[in-house]
Amino acid sequence: MPTSTLPLDFPAVAGRTVTAVCDGGDVTSDAGGLLLKPADIKLQLPPRLAEACRAGRQARKVEHTLLAMLQARIFGSAQGDEDGNDFDRVKSDPGCKVACDRLPATGTDRASQPTLSRFENARMSTELVRMGATLMATAGAHLPRNPKRGVIDVDPTDAPCHGQQQLSFFNGFYDAHCYLPLQVTVQGDGGRQWPAAALLRSGKAGPTVGLASGLRPLGRAIRRQCPRARIALRADSSFGCDAVLRLCHARALDYTLGLKSNAVLERLTTCVKAKLAAQVAQARTAAPDDPHAGDGLRVYQLFPYQAGSWARWERGGLRAEWTRGTSTPRFILTNRIDLTGREAYLHYCGRGAGENRIKEFKRDLAGGRTSCHRCLANQCRLLLHLAAAVLLAVLQDALAGTPLASAQMGTRRTRLLKVGAQVGQTCRRIWFHLPTSFPAQALWARLCQRLTCGPTGRESGAQDTGGTPSGGLAHVLRSCERPKDVRSLVIRTISTVWQGEHITSRP
Repeated sequence: MPTSTLPLDFPAVAGRTVTAVCDGGDVTSDAGGLLLKPADIKLQLPPRLAEACRAGRQARKVEHTLLAMLQARIFGSAQGDEDGNDFDRVKSDPGCKVACDRLPATGTDRASQPTLSRFENARMSTELVRMGATLMATAGAHLPRNPKRGVIDVDPTDAPCHGQQQLSFFNGFYDAHCYLPLQVTVQGDGGRQWPAAALLRSGKAGPTVGLASGLRPLGRAIRRQCPRARIALRADSSFGCDAVLRLCHARALDYTLGLKSNAVLERLTTCVKAKLAAQVAQARTAAPDDPHAGDGLRVYQLFPYQAGSWARWERGGLRAEWTRGTSTPRFILTNRIDLTGREAYLHYCGRGAGENRIKEFKRDLAGGRTSCHRCLANQCRLLLHLAAAVLLAVLQDALAGTPLASAQMGTRRTRLLKVGAQVGQTCRRIWFHLPTSFPAQALWARLCQRLTCGPTGRESGAQDTGGTPSGGLAHVLRSCERPKDVRSLVIRTISTVWQGEHITSRP
C-alpha cells in the first residue's frame, strides 16, 4: 500500500491552489475508541463473553484469541462498523488497534473479515446461551440497589432477510421475509432502560416463543441485584394472551400488557364513552367559539375482563381520549392493584422508551444485519451487537449532566467517537494528537475523568509510585505495553470468578 500519491489539485481559494497528498502519516478517524477502552475496563464484558465460548482451538495455530476477536467485533460495532467487510477496511487503523490492546505502529493488525466470519459461524447453541446469560447478568448488575420494582420491557421487531437464511419466513405484517427477534430491556424504579437480551426467532414466531427462556435467566439476574424487588413485565397487545398471562401467574410476575379491542370490550366501555362525551359537551358549552374544545380530554376506567379462552378473570384498564371529534379507546391488562386506572396506563406508556432503544439498536448498531446463512451465526451476531449497545450504555452513564446525556446513540458517536487524530508511538508513550479546534475537548476531559476514576475519586488502576499516582488516559494507553501473559491471566481469573457467581449459581 503506497504511503503517498501524486498531488491532487482542487479549485483555488483566495487565489491559492488547494493541493491534497496522502502523506499525513498514521492518522485515525476513530480516536473515540480511547473513551470506549476505559468503559470496557470498567465493564469487563469481552473477557466474560470469551469465557462463555468453548476453548477448543490449537494454541500454536492461533493468531487472534477469542478475546481479541470479541474486542474487535464489539468495539467495531460501537464505532459504526456493521459487518465483517467494514471491519476488514479498518483492521490496520491505529486508533482501532490501540482500543484492542495493540500498539499502533508495530502491533499486529486486528482480525480480518474471514476470521471474524469463522468465529461467528463456529459458535454452538450452548455457547450462545452462556453469552446471553452473561449479558442478562450485566443488565441486572446495573440496576439500582434495592429498587421496589424491576421492569422488563419485551417487544418483537423485524430483521429483514435478503438471502437463504435459516428460519427466515415471510411475515404478512411486515410484508417481507424476515426474522422476528425479541428485544428485552430492564430498568428499576423509573430509571434508565438497560439493554438485556436479543433472542433470534423465526419470521412467523408467535409472541410467546422464547419468552419463558428469556425471562428465567433475566429474573435470576434481577433477583441477585434486587432480592426484595417485584419483577414486572411490560409489553404491547401482541402479548395480551392467555399463554403470557399463565406464565406471569406461574412466575409470580406483575404485568402491564396491551389488549386488542374487540366487540365485547366496546360494549363494556359504553358508559365510559358516555361520560367522556358529557365532559366534551360541557367543554364546548364553556367555549362555543373554539372548534377544538374538548380535544385531549381523557377518561380512565378499570374493569374485570375474561376472554372466552382464559382460565380466570383479569383486571382490565381503559383510556378513552377525545381526538378530532371522536373517542379513541385503548385497552390494557394489569394485575397491579397499587395503581389507579390513570397510573396503570401511564406505566404502560413507559414502554415507548424501550421502543426507542430498539430503533437505536437497529439504526445505529445495525442490529437487523442478520446476513449469515446459519441461524446460530445470526444469533451470535445479535449478541455481539447487543454487547456494543451495553458498552455504549456505560458511556451514556458517564455523560450524565452533560449536553449529550439524552442524545441519541448516533449523535453521541458522531460527536465523541468519530474523531480524527494523528497517532504517534514512542518507547514509553502513545500519543493521540487531536485537532486544535476539536469542539468536544472539555467533554472529553470530563468523560476521561469519570470513566477512569473509581468510587473513591482515584483513577482506576493507579499505583503508588512515591509521587503522583499514574492513571487516567495515559494509564489506559500504557496498558497496551504490559506483558500480555500476565494481563490475560488476570482477565481469565476475574472472568472465571464472575461466571461461577453470576451464571452457574442459583438465586
